Amino acid sequence: MHQLLARLPLSERTITMLINLSLALLMLLIGLWLAARLANIGRRAMQRANLDETLVGFLRNLIYGVLVAVLIVMTLQQAGVPSAPLVAALGAGGLAIGLALQGSLSNLAWGVLLILFRPLRVGDYVRAGTVEGTVEGISLMYTLLVMPDNREAVVPNAKIGSDAIINFNRRGTRRFELKVGIGYQDDIGKAMGLIRDLFAADERILRDPEPGVWLDSLADSSVVLVMRAHTRCADSWPTQTDFLRAVKERFDADGISIPFPQREVTVVQQGRVSEQTT
Repeated sequence: MHQLLARLPLSERTITMLINLSLALLMLLIGLWLAARLANIGRRAMQRANLDETLVGFLRNLIYGVLVAVLIVMTLQQAGVPSAPLVAALGAGGLAIGLALQGSLSNLAWGVLLILFRPLRVGDYVRAGTVEGTVEGISLMYTLLVMPDNREAVVPNAKIGSDAIINFNRRGTRRFELKVGIGYQDDIGKAMGLIRDLFAADERILRDPEPGVWLDSLADSSVVLVMRAHTRCADSWPTQTDFLRAVKERFDADGISIPFPQREVTVVQQGRVSEQTT
């Protein structure tokens, strides 16, 4: 293009350059309008696919940015500006920015994946690495968790994505496990029957999967029973507290003891041996 313009007379070169600039400006205006239309079409398609609105906005802006970058290169080429050095400069600049923002880009990439695949949602109670709490918000860079003591934890998305995510709410139900010890002299079958009666009396405890009570271990001072049952997620904590209290009250009423730890101490004094049980 430059060699052809150099061979033309000055007046013709000026006219050709003005024509090229006009065409480049027209291409830029039409291209910006078309890029916005295509980006909006893509956004509506993603909304119909029920993608997260945060991800939809990000991808829409990404599509628009890529189209505008391609449009600028084409416009400059139409205007007679060499595009190869510009593309090389943009590539080098992009590489430098990518290296400088490596951590942030990692958070951004994981944010897109978390929003796209949804291993956790707002309102879920999760454990992400060493942090445990209720998800209050998911952005492209970080996830906001509210911990049980009402502290806020702002966790980078790269940290969440690179570790195991335990979602306590995904299936809608949770299992709780409680242990209680009874005396060695008590009737194990009777104690288990009382616990099964309490399972049947509490409407918050689900029948499927079926709750149960089993012999867990023979401890030093007691026979340990383990109780497992499923509840809806919202009922998990209050049901555990109420059920444990109900077990204690029912055992007291029916004569089932919950022994405290006992130790046998042998005292040797002046040749005498005495035993004391505490």
